[in-house]
Formats: sequence, structure tokens, C-alpha cells
Amino acid sequence: MRLALLTAVVMNVAATAVALAQPNQQLRALADSGVLSDLRWPNFTRLQPDVATFYESSSYQFAWVRAGEATPQALAMIHTLESAALKGLDAEDYDGSRWNDRLSQVRTDAGAIRFDLALTVSAMRYISDVSSGKVNPEVFSFGLRFDQKKCDLPATLRELTNARDVTTDLDRLEPPFEGYWRTKKALAEYMKLAREDDREVLPATKKPVEPSDQYPGAQRLERLLRLLGDLRPDDTLLEALKRFQIRHGIEPDGCIGKATLKELNTPLSQRVRQLQLVLERWRWVPHSFPRPPIVVNIPEFRLRAYDDQYRPELEMKVVVGKAYLHKTPVFSGSMTHLIFRPYWDVPFSIQRAELVPKIAKDPAYLAENDYEIVNSKRQVVSSSSVRADLLAQLRSGKLFIRQVPGDKNALGLVKFLFPNQYNVYLHSTPAKSLFLKSRRDFSHGCIRVEKPEELALWVLRGMPGWNIDHIQAAENGADSIQVNLDKPIPVLIVYGTAVVVGGEVFFFDDIYGHDAALEQLLDHGYPYSGWQPTSAVRGQHPHG
Repeated sequence: MRLALLTAVVMNVAATAVALAQPNQQLRALADSGVLSDLRWPNFTRLQPDVATFYESSSYQFAWVRAGEATPQALAMIHTLESAALKGLDAEDYDGSRWNDRLSQVRTDAGAIRFDLALTVSAMRYISDVSSGKVNPEVFSFGLRFDQKKCDLPATLRELTNARDVTTDLDRLEPPFEGYWRTKKALAEYMKLAREDDREVLPATKKPVEPSDQYPGAQRLERLLRLLGDLRPDDTLLEALKRFQIRHGIEPDGCIGKATLKELNTPLSQRVRQLQLVLERWRWVPHSFPRPPIVVNIPEFRLRAYDDQYRPELEMKVVVGKAYLHKTPVFSGSMTHLIFRPYWDVPFSIQRAELVPKIAKDPAYLAENDYEIVNSKRQVVSSSSVRADLLAQLRSGKLFIRQVPGDKNALGLVKFLFPNQYNVYLHSTPAKSLFLKSRRDFSHGCIRVEKPEELALWVLRGMPGWNIDHIQAAENGADSIQVNLDKPIPVLIVYGTAVVVGGEVFFFDDIYGHDAALEQLLDHGYPYSGWQPTSAVRGQHPHG
């Protein structure tokens, strides 16, 4: 009797084990295949090693299903995936509209298997995208290292399956910067505005509309400016239009010219897209720095130096590279030193294309502009007359041109160096009038700063003796002086066509076309591995 009972118990346990093992084996086989037809983007082969590591840690037990029901963590994760648009992501990339159907089938073994794997793959995609970005910036030949930011997906996801507050834990994976969170808030606002806008197009006129002119689109203009928050209760329409122009990088003259009309007629859905692209780029940035960084935003033509809480401590206008042929690159570096009263070693491309023709035309050009001819050892060959043989050697690159320190020097009185493959740096400039222009892409790639003395004071803070008097003395001295920093300062050259400052959203032109290239790539969708880049885009998408 007892033997029969014991045998029955053993057989029952064995049968149960077999029953439990079957779904585990099926889950493993499906996970190993790297394809799940239920997903909007079925191919997850790039994520397959991470998926395998995740399930192997639990011997392929369900991660999101308990006793035929989705776990609370699963439901919280699904809610996050369905709300991905609020992060600037596409919820459908994570099967946002498909979870209700899957939840209704989770009581069956087959339904539970496919649900569990679908949620694991979708959650991994979301975690990777929201923390590091969808796109590897190296695709665009940007000097930003994506591999330094990749998180441990299996370990992160395993922690979330047992988390008390999945939403809060997921929020911690996002960039910690105030600017990023302000941009997310602005995105939610503009998504709402885009739904509310009647999308009427303002009429064009033969001549710019002056403030005193009658304008047939005045009612639409008033509605739009009120919707956007530029027309406030006690403001005139003219004041509101000027505020709109300032927010869109236009000279605030109160006239409706071609540039202003273009911005007024830009669909708010496009503003939503700009904010989404900015959020993507925020995710490319390291989540922490050894010291507060200096950040230059190219389309905004602006530099900000940050404090320990990543709040702007110093701001100024900048001049960046010309949109045609001389674009300032997007990259990160570390400022190691600055030079007061620098020489300017003229790049050979500028020497041959611009200076040699001027010298050939005017023999006095060299001396009048404080240039000198030097050999490869930087020994002066001539600083006045230029013979035909010297001109030939300048054309061939055997001799070089440099500009001596002083008021005429193209680099001004100080340059800030952060060694990089592009030979780009920050510097002052004698051409101060360019800072008065609203669009400031005039350089050959380097970045001219509006307030070089203030920047030098910020860079040298904490270094004994370097007050404003010492800085001015170094600028006005007789010699070039190199000052090495005791600790390198991170420098980021970034590209964002939307910036949120003081609760207001500022939009800028896509002067280099980087937004258009990023939008083209994002619109292709997962898995990106079969996507053939245009000439504007290079490389491979990093995710599955």
C-alpha cells in the first residue's frame, strides 16, 4: 500500500516536472531562433545573446508570468512601453498596441511563452533605446563613442522583473540632465499643441508685412501665437510676433518676411519631431563627467559651461563652421591647455585656396596682415617680400604661412585646445561684428567665442593666480604663453535644433542637415541591418 502510494507520488512529481519542462524547452527554442513572428519587428538576432543570457540565469523559467497571470512588473513594463511616445520614442517599436491581445492569451502555455519572450525582447529594446539612444552616433561619423554607454541588458532586466517600482527604476536609466527632462516636458506640450492646432496656413505676400500693414492672415496669426504661448494676455500682436522670432532664431523686427513666414507655417508635428531628435541625441551623451563640461550646440550658435549640478554657469554666442564645406564636427574631447597670444598656423587648404592668390595679387598682403612664411621647422623664411620661388613653394606645400600674435591674428588673443582628430578648437576673434548676426556659421570649422576672457576665467578657476587681471596681462604681453590645466575639462560639440531655456522652447534651422539624416535612419525602423545608408549616413545600427 505504502509502496503503491510512494510510486504514485513519484510518478506525479515526474509528470509535473515533464509538464513544466516542456514550456521551458519551447521558450528556449524560440529564444534561440532569434525570431518571433508576433513582434512588429520580428528579427531580434542582434539581441539574441542578451536574451539567452537573461533566460539562462533562471533555467528558462518565465520572467513575466506567474500562475497563468502577468506579474505586476510585467504590467508596469507594458504601461511604460505603451507610453514610449512621452520619451520621444515610437511605442509601436515595442509593440505598444499588441499587449492587450497577448494578455488575454497568457493563461495558455503557448500564449505565456510568446508573451514572455515578446516582453523580454521589447523591454530590452526599450531599455537600450531610452538609455543610450537608438542610433550609434558613429553612423554619422560623429566623434562620440557609443560603446562606452551600453548597459548590461540581461542584468538590468533581471532586476526589473523583481522591482518594487518598475517605472521609477526605468526613469533612472535615462540621462540625468535637467536639459533632457525639460525637453521631455516640452515634447509632451507640443504633442498636445499639435493635436489642438487647426493647421491653417498663413498666406504669403509679395513684400514683407510691416507692423502697420493690414494682413489677411491676422486672425490665424493671433490664434497661432496664443496657442504657442507667445501672445500673452497683456501683449500686443507685435510683441508676440517678436517673441516668436526670438524663439526661432530670427531677428526680432516684428515683420513677416520670408524666414518668419516659413517658421510660422512649419507644422507643429515637425516641432514634435525636432524635440524627438534632440532627445535621441541627449541619449548619446555620457551620463556623468569627471568635471563639469563645456558644451557647444552648433545650430544654436551657443556655448554653455556647466556647474556640478549640470546647470549653465556661463553662456555666450559662438561662430561655427560654414554649412557648405566647412562644417564643425560633432564630437567630444578634453580641454588640456590654452594659449594666450597664439600663433595661427594657417591650414594648407586655406593657404593654397585663399591666401596664396591674395599674396600673388598684392605683394604687401603678407606684411599688412602680420603673416610670415616659415619652413617645416617653423623657422621664418620671409615676413615681407614674396619672390616667385617662395610663392611656388607655398602652392606646393613645401613652405607654410603663419600669422604672428596680435590684434590682427585670426585666433584673437587666446585659444582653448582639446586635442582631437579634426584639429578643431575654441578661440577668440578680432571679427566681433559677426556675433551681432542671428545666424553665425562663418568659420572654417573652429569655434569662435564671444567672451574669451570670461571663458578663460572659468576654465582657469581654482588655479592659483589666474584672475581677470592676470588673464588680461597675458593677452597683452609680448610672448605666447601656454597654460596647462591641472585637470582636463570635458568638451562636447553637439547638434540640437531645439533647446528649452527658462520654460521656453527655442527652435533652430537644421543648418548641416543632420536632423534630416537622423530622421531618415529612424524612419527605416528595426532591425536596421538591411538598411542601405545614403551618402549622408554611414555605419550600422547597434541594436536588434
